[in-house]
Amino acid sequence: MGTATAIAPKMVVPKLGTHGCSLYSPAAGLPPLLFSRRISSHSSLCASRRNRNLLVGYLSLANSRMLQHVAVMSPLGQMPNWVKGSERMVATASLAADQEVVIDPKSQVEIPEDAENKIIVLPTNESSENLVKIRHTTAHVLAMAVQKLFPEAQVTIGPWIEKGFYYDFDMKEAFTEKDLKKIKKEMDRIISRNLPLVREEVSREEAERRIKAINEPYKLEILEGIKSEPITIYRIGEDWWDLCAGPHVERTGQLNKRAIELESVAGAYWRGDEKNQMLQRVYGTAWETEEQLKAYQVQKEEAKRRDHRRLGQDLNLFSIQEDAGGGLVFWHPKGAMIRHIIEDYWKKMHFANGYELLYTPHIAKLDLWKTSGHYDFYKENMFDQMQIEEELYQIRPMNCPFHIQVYKDALRSYRELPMRVAELGTVYRYERSGTLHGLFRVRGFTQDDGHIFCLPDQIRDEIRGVLDLTEMILKQFGFSKFEINLSTRPEKAVGSDEIWEKATTALKSALEDKGWEYGIDEGGGAFYGPKIDVKIEDAIGRKWQCSTIQVDFNLPERFNMVYVDSDTSRKQPIMIHRAIFGSIERFFGILTENYAGDFPLWLAPVQARLLPVTDNEVDYCKKVVAELKAREIRAEVIFGERLGKLIRNAETQKIPVMAVVGRKEVETETLTVRTRHGGELGNVTVADLADRIQLAISTRGVL
Repeated sequence: MGTATAIAPKMVVPKLGTHGCSLYSPAAGLPPLLFSRRISSHSSLCASRRNRNLLVGYLSLANSRMLQHVAVMSPLGQMPNWVKGSERMVATASLAADQEVVIDPKSQVEIPEDAENKIIVLPTNESSENLVKIRHTTAHVLAMAVQKLFPEAQVTIGPWIEKGFYYDFDMKEAFTEKDLKKIKKEMDRIISRNLPLVREEVSREEAERRIKAINEPYKLEILEGIKSEPITIYRIGEDWWDLCAGPHVERTGQLNKRAIELESVAGAYWRGDEKNQMLQRVYGTAWETEEQLKAYQVQKEEAKRRDHRRLGQDLNLFSIQEDAGGGLVFWHPKGAMIRHIIEDYWKKMHFANGYELLYTPHIAKLDLWKTSGHYDFYKENMFDQMQIEEELYQIRPMNCPFHIQVYKDALRSYRELPMRVAELGTVYRYERSGTLHGLFRVRGFTQDDGHIFCLPDQIRDEIRGVLDLTEMILKQFGFSKFEINLSTRPEKAVGSDEIWEKATTALKSALEDKGWEYGIDEGGGAFYGPKIDVKIEDAIGRKWQCSTIQVDFNLPERFNMVYVDSDTSRKQPIMIHRAIFGSIERFFGILTENYAGDFPLWLAPVQARLLPVTDNEVDYCKKVVAELKAREIRAEVIFGERLGKLIRNAETQKIPVMAVVGRKEVETETLTVRTRHGGELGNVTVADLADRIQLAISTRGVL
């Protein structure tokens, strides 16, 4: 690649404290990449030579692999108008020094031809069996190191997880940051010894004898829960062993010390039951290479910057009021506006695709939940019942039984099927306070529930229709990369072999017709039918479970649902559950983090803000705001502060369009406009600005 040159506006980039930069596209949700480049000392960097590892810029990609152009820094999330190219990606600036870096506007940043280029795509547990082995073995090494340093510590479980591993310990004294450093050093020593990991099969009696000999009561309880034999044990050298089914690397020396990090300590109840002993959970991450660890650290820092809980507060989108109760969301005007836009689009797309909307009650008699089976199988996630006139009522944890009641309100003919209904229905589920997490884990949330009642021969076409609708809606909000999984019949299931085979084949055929690649989770379906799960990938490469499409043979039978067939016989319809967002709250959190709160123009709660230089221009600004609102543009005027502060506040609040209004603008009935992504638009008329904004909204573009 040749030298890339770009002129930079003067700006200050704050220290982030990591190496490398995570690339992402706020609009397209492109895959996470890590670009690592060492920039030699250059006169354009007006800062200490310690800043030589500066990683910067706006980048254009060709074929998603070779970096073509590097432009200098600009405020994160903004696309200056001097950056060209259709495939533009934003790079997170990252410094190796304590000081800030200042780019002189008259200078250029040159990237030498021989500069090192490296793109890193982080592997996952699903894509790399070796990564699973590394993480599992590292968890064992962690436990061995802890018991070496703290002999009184009792071990419990230590699985691999999405980004690393953890191990739970029972210890009287809490681990400190200093303890973690000591543990990591001991882990490094174990790795350096290159000890073998040996799998051993023993009888249940022998395993019990060994566990009792080392006084590990938790392991004894784990052993009792293992139903299969023989019992497998993994030893690290001759010094330490654990009950384990594997897999592991062959020797500790295969672990890369520089690719392992202990991250944090948290409390965790044994078996997840708050009545049990509180344990200490040590979290860590492990990768194949040091570069992968650095890439992960950058992604992790970027995730912190995008945390929807902080952004929700900073941008005044929503709150959770502890005085009212944990896990209950209060939507503030700006967040409510975005939610309204999301729901309005959702409704329009459902009307266009043959759905009818429902509104159903928030409570029902307990008997309904007994019929559905929720009371028997889901009771621990339901709130307590309330008594009304000597009858027990239940606040709803699901919408499905209510939609069934609508179906059963009349005797249906086969000619009426498929029947498609949908509802933005709020449900309430009990979650322990320790599990609540922003909008991702709440006690009251709104599901975008849809149900299709159809004939067996209609399953394939209906599933395909749901897949098309799902893709259409998710793409509208900037998500275009999906991971699809099909879960098939488990050992215990309701429904005949014939209907399971027909439904599973229909789901496969619909996915194949769609042209989507998918994985198969054999036996992973619910007992009442096969399902399709859709994960979306966000702007920094995280995957989120979002959409679910579930065939159900169980509820139609439980509720004795029927339709009259062409031969006048009564038959049971097929029921398809489907949710595209999953829940409005969770999707809103994902959306906020995907855009880092910098919502596209069409979604932004305030699309244009007018900033008068003095109070003399306020009346004119109010008149312009009224004109913009008349053209369905969300505009406001803010005044009462110095202009510089008004501009900074608008930038902080990520307002897409700012218009500064002084005496000249009032006299000429114009606006001086600056946009968040396009920079200065100069002096324009109100009508011209409104036309541009409306065009950008209609095309889902930027201004």
